[in-house]
Amino acid sequence: MSPIANLRREFRPMLRLAVPLALAELGWMAMGFVDIVMAGPLGPAAIGAGSLANMLFYPIVIFGTGMLLGMDTLVAQAFGAKDIEDCRRTLISGLWMALGLAPVLATALWLTLPLLRSTGTNPRVMALVVPYVKALLWGIPPLVCYSALRRYLQAMNIVKLLTFAVISANLVNLTGDWALMYGHLGARAMGLTGSAWSTSIARAYIGAVLAGAVLWEERKAGNPIFRMSWRPDFARIRRLSRLGLPVAMQILIEGGVFGVVTVLAARLDEASLAAHSLAVNVVSITYMVPLGISSAAAVRVGQAAGRKDGHGIAIAGWTALLLSGLFMGSSGLALALVPRWIVWVYTRNAAVIGVGAGLLRIAALFQLFDGFQVVAGGALRGLGDTRSPMLAHLAGYWVIGMPVVYVACFTFGWGAPGIWVGLSAALILIGTALVWVWRWRLRGIVG
Repeated sequence: MSPIANLRREFRPMLRLAVPLALAELGWMAMGFVDIVMAGPLGPAAIGAGSLANMLFYPIVIFGTGMLLGMDTLVAQAFGAKDIEDCRRTLISGLWMALGLAPVLATALWLTLPLLRSTGTNPRVMALVVPYVKALLWGIPPLVCYSALRRYLQAMNIVKLLTFAVISANLVNLTGDWALMYGHLGARAMGLTGSAWSTSIARAYIGAVLAGAVLWEERKAGNPIFRMSWRPDFARIRRLSRLGLPVAMQILIEGGVFGVVTVLAARLDEASLAAHSLAVNVVSITYMVPLGISSAAAVRVGQAAGRKDGHGIAIAGWTALLLSGLFMGSSGLALALVPRWIVWVYTRNAAVIGVGAGLLRIAALFQLFDGFQVVAGGALRGLGDTRSPMLAHLAGYWVIGMPVVYVACFTFGWGAPGIWVGLSAALILIGTALVWVWRWRLRGIVG
């Protein structure tokens, strides 16, 4: 069969997985967007406090959920080998791992509060941050359990319910914001803290929906999971940790870079900082689609690896990269051709529009490579290689990207565009490197 025919054969199953997973990622973005909009009438202090608390929350908790991404490899490969019992064992180990991570993550988040106080955070903002973080803590256990359940279900091609769960969780969150923040439906008006409680409730809801999906699938099979041992399998948990830790570190590496460049942008004028923040939001939205494709790539490659189908591995990975290239190439064209219109959606400020449009034109240069790096990383994860993406991100961002950022921004005096030139250099190198690693890995599989 010709390479074109192989790609056509793989395109539909890849798309059936990738579309719901991309919608799920966009759904998580939408939840945060709704929280910001709903907090608007409460004033600048509330908006700042919510943003600050979430800046603390996400790096810590996403590190924890990253530890569970090794489930993509183990469940997908076992499913490809038609060993459903092994899939269930990995789910049980993933849930034990999630329950062990939850108190660690909650403690780490709680300990950031004294650090905030010591750095001289505005007292009015601090007074809002503390109860907000307290409410968020309750959502951590269901969130990490949701992550384990999601990895299990998607690796077994059960993804439509995931889209329903995320969309309906947005409705739960929106209703909760309206009721708990402003005192509707008989609830007490809790202000910004009500938003955090609403978010935690939505996370408990989505975890319950996915748990129900697993129980439904088990019921159809005669509930075999309840006849298995639920004692912690420490050997499997260690294997999951070895696979997941590099992914979690990669998330920290990337998140740390964007945190540092935002701090650098804060040293510039207000228009540059605002334009930088808006540009980050835009590229974060476009990134959600290849992130969903990346999860689909991990599943399809992992399943082919489980079947010991070398050609299937190659076709799955290249199809995912093609899908990503089509989307991110289109988004890159949009950023290059109509950047002012995109920034106009966020603000009418002429200075911010002028700077923001320039930043989006620079971002257009790395869109294709940003998609390649995340999807190639997913394909490699399906093979069980999570170290290569971590090392590529470490070298690309911190060895090359950050020095270019600093020199271009401050030494050459390019300001915010200098920051984005550095980010572009990093992502172009990372994307190129990971596609090369993917090709190199295929040589040992396909020959």
